[in-house]
Amino acid sequence: MSQPDGQHDARAANRARFELELEFVQSLANPHYLHSLAQQGILKQPAFINFLAYLQYWKEKDYARFLHYPHALHHLELLQHAQFREEIAKDEWREFLNQKQFDHWRTWRSGRNESSAPPPAQEPPGEPSNQIP
Repeated sequence: MSQPDGQHDARAANRARFELELEFVQSLANPHYLHSLAQQGILKQPAFINFLAYLQYWKEKDYARFLHYPHALHHLELLQHAQFREEIAKDEWREFLNQKQFDHWRTWRSGRNESSAPPPAQEPPGEPSNQIP
């Protein structure tokens, strides 16, 4: 038995929304993209900030399992903070975040198999006292 047209349309719309939001959340894993959003002033728009808050549901297990880039969730959390949204507009913050992400990818497997502790976290250049969660 086939679904009525209205039900089929609603399912198709829900699937399209899911795929668009999934793609957007995954794009947040890219520090250069975050920097671009900040440079364009998008991270200062109240509607966009509300959208970022709405996207927190991707942290739930039922949704997070679809993500290929786990850093996206970390960056989504950072974007909940006004200070981070302001700082990521700076080139040095973009590069700092990019380097930390690269270092994580480079060492995460070796760190899991060895008993050595990871190197201590560094502060981004020119911002020694910032405390971003």
